[in-house]
Amino acid sequence: MQANERLLLLVEDNPDDELLCIRALRRNNIQSRMVVARDGVEAVDYLFGQGVYAGGEPPPLPDVVLLDLNMPRMNGFDVLRAVRAHERTRLLPVVVLTTSMSQEDLVRSYDCGANSFVRKPVDFAEFTEAVRQLGAYWTRVNVAALAN
Repeated sequence: MQANERLLLLVEDNPDDELLCIRALRRNNIQSRMVVARDGVEAVDYLFGQGVYAGGEPPPLPDVVLLDLNMPRMNGFDVLRAVRAHERTRLLPVVVLTTSMSQEDLVRSYDCGANSFVRKPVDFAEFTEAVRQLGAYWTRVNVAALAN
């Protein structure tokens, strides 16, 4: 990874949304390496160096996690609870990026420890702009606290 390059963990089960996020970040010159987890179990395995990531040092923590809520095997709320419960990841910035329009999902996300809640716009140009703003803020502007 280059010195100015940041690491993002995208937790997304929809291949189209995954591709749109990656394209939007690249198109807007967000210098980030992207790791993709296609469900909550894969995300937790990555973050804690277990499952397919077991057997050595845990992978590097991302600078930010972009987290979908509705996924198979483990949903975003359970991922958030796992992240906040572990000393290694408790301060990790997590942005919920979801199609949910539910006020209950918004409140529950913050209750579980989300740093931000962003609804995915349906329009491609709006989606691209939202991801650009997220990428720029969380990789260029925000200064994250690191757990010990």
